[in-house]
Amino acid sequence: MSNMNIPNDPIMLFSFINTQLRDNYSSLTELVKSYSADEEDIKGKLAAAGYRYDEEKNQFVKKTIISRDVLDEEGKKIYSIDYSDGFDELSDFLQNYNPDKQKKVCIVSDSHVASIYLEEMTKLCEKYFAKVVSFVFPEGEASKNLDTVREIYVKLIEEKFTRKDVLLALGGGVTGDMCGYTAATFLRGIDFIQVPTSLLADVDSSIGGKTGVDFDSYKNMVGAFHMPVNVYINTATLDTLSRRQLYSGMGEVVKMALIRGDDGFYSWLEENISKVNETPLDRSFTSKVLDFSNQKKADIVAEDPHEMKGVRELLNFGHTLGHAIEKFMDFELLHGECVHIGCILACIISRNKGMIGQELVDDVASLILDNMEVPKIGDKIKGEAIDRVIELTHSDKKAVGASIKYVLLEGVGKAVIRTDVSDEDMKAALVEYIQKYESK
Repeated sequence: MSNMNIPNDPIMLFSFINTQLRDNYSSLTELVKSYSADEEDIKGKLAAAGYRYDEEKNQFVKKTIISRDVLDEEGKKIYSIDYSDGFDELSDFLQNYNPDKQKKVCIVSDSHVASIYLEEMTKLCEKYFAKVVSFVFPEGEASKNLDTVREIYVKLIEEKFTRKDVLLALGGGVTGDMCGYTAATFLRGIDFIQVPTSLLADVDSSIGGKTGVDFDSYKNMVGAFHMPVNVYINTATLDTLSRRQLYSGMGEVVKMALIRGDDGFYSWLEENISKVNETPLDRSFTSKVLDFSNQKKADIVAEDPHEMKGVRELLNFGHTLGHAIEKFMDFELLHGECVHIGCILACIISRNKGMIGQELVDDVASLILDNMEVPKIGDKIKGEAIDRVIELTHSDKKAVGASIKYVLLEGVGKAVIRTDVSDEDMKAALVEYIQKYESK
């Protein structure tokens, strides 16, 4: 530094600057001018030492952020998943991403999430973007369609967004999927940032670049692969979720535990699943759930980013009948609730084909149904309705001609793709699930 009165050691510098700001100066700019120092030099040294400048507090604070890189097939970084217990640490990414503050940003959120977080996110973004606008749509899966995407296009055109500008998805899976698809298709592709606020989005939908919307009654039928430039997970948002939303998010966790949990995570989950019912949530529990799910998803994405090798298709475990049930029930059930049911159904089919034993089927059913509330489907899915649900699986995007690519289990952590699952196999599983497991 240009003045020897300002220490170079990061810890001493941190203490010195904050003391001076508290006692003698109203701003960092005023302080550094007084010492003939360089403001960016000070910020850079403290940033390298794990501190960041909080403009509102006019103080440097210790960063509380953990990052994980998502890699491509060649091992090159695509983007980072950042974790912190608040939104403040997103500042680091935004500052580096848009240093000249020339970009505009549109925050896309649903009506519920916007009522909680939009004001805070807008204030944060106003520090780093030339212009901040927002688009808020009615909460729920019913909004996840091309009509809503069209409305976002109109908003972006009216606000004169260009290819250099960016979208920010603030919300759950519906928001992230739809915002990502809009980003993938507007002006042939612009950047977007994922800021998930639900457990389901944290552990699954925000990771991997799958974007899309529903078309008529067909779930995620229109979509594109479009990677975000950053995923930022504020773990404190989990404390605002309803118990139902938490249970839904755990559907994707259970799925990942079954297809990739051969390292002991499935056993750990069986022992600790009751913690999902604690208030407040146990931070060590949520941290392990996020860490496992994101690492496994990132590994799969790195190996098969565009679902061309059959590896990424394993993530569809629990989704074939799960999606069909979700559509048949007109999206009254949450996605994760249908995945829970779909996981049990896939286990029943796996057992019926001699791939696993009854003990694992009962273990999975107990893990889910004894610890989390899953809506019953037997009142509506019976008789001819069962045939209708099965019919819906044939219009699923995983269908190949007359066959369905169905993900089954040969054991925990041993998922395989089969094309020999018949309508009779699915019907038998649905009947058994309703009669045996919903009657408890």
